[in-house]
Amino acid sequence: MAISTDVLNSVNGTAAGSSTSNSTSTAQATQDRFLKLLVAQLNSQDPMNPMDNAQMTSQIAQLNTVTGIETLNATVTGMLSQLASLQTLQGATMVGRDVLVPGSRVAVADGVGRGSFDLGGAADAVKVEIRTPGGTLVDTLQMGNLAAGRQSFEWDATKYAGSETLQFKVTATNNNTAVTATALERAKVGSVSNENNTLMLQLAGRDAVAYSAVKAIL
Repeated sequence: MAISTDVLNSVNGTAAGSSTSNSTSTAQATQDRFLKLLVAQLNSQDPMNPMDNAQMTSQIAQLNTVTGIETLNATVTGMLSQLASLQTLQGATMVGRDVLVPGSRVAVADGVGRGSFDLGGAADAVKVEIRTPGGTLVDTLQMGNLAAGRQSFEWDATKYAGSETLQFKVTATNNNTAVTATALERAKVGSVSNENNTLMLQLAGRDAVAYSAVKAIL
């Protein structure tokens, strides 16, 4: 269905005059303009060369599709906003609790140092080295045989008189073959926030992390 330039200009002029108070294009405004164009074209068509019904139906269907997509986008945007608010409310319940996140710092409280790690497989020899940030060895824990999965350790932190934040390194083997060990550090949640629809946790003594990075809530 071809729409003449004269008809298009006429309808656009009418639409512009009636929409000066609202410059934002909406799905309803788009539909109204299309219907005005359609009625104008029907009124000005050549009786000897009427419109193609199939083409007119196709354009109406396309309009409905565009309108539907705009409505869907608005609905999804609203749902994302509501979900972000819900996540923030749920995340507030984590404030004050400890979580496990990727990292190798030793968490010290009441004279006890703690840390965790994930073993990629069973190991017959597991060693945890406690070191200073500069790499100086402070102590070594021999943990022996351990099964695959999450493991934790505790260390007597009174052995260290310094004030630096200590780190740990896990070495695991099975029949002298290395076993993958992923270090996890313990940290306390101080606050939560929502940044670009991503729930962020502010942890004591370190940078904020996304909620998706949390491996466990203790």
